[in-house]
Amino acid sequence: MNLVSLRIITADIKRLVQFLEKATNLPARWATDDFAEIVTSSFTLAIGSTRTLSFFGENIAQPANNKSVIIEFRVENVDDDYERIKDLTREIVQKPTTMPWGNRSLLFRDPDGNLINFFTPVSPEAIKKFA
Repeated sequence: MNLVSLRIITADIKRLVQFLEKATNLPARWATDDFAEIVTSSFTLAIGSTRTLSFFGENIAQPANNKSVIIEFRVENVDDDYERIKDLTREIVQKPTTMPWGNRSLLFRDPDGNLINFFTPVSPEAIKKFA
């Protein structure tokens, strides 16, 4: 089994996709006006509007209500990315900090309040883990 995608449901898809494109420096692929994907070499971040929920039933998901998931991206240099995105978001939760498990981590929120972590492995163990 392979996890290949995570989908965020949002009430303002254009705003969120534009933010994520700027934050990740990756273009989104739009399938419809209600569904876009940001594709990396190992994972796809899907973004769907609340209108896509009608395919699944009522009260399936609530946009801008995440309090338990962190979306994580391994980046080349988290300090450089911090300089690039610090004015993009109103909420930097944690400036670049080296964590006890060997990753240098930047934690911030997207416009819907979802937590995003950019991290760079810096300890020998963490570098080996992601090699």
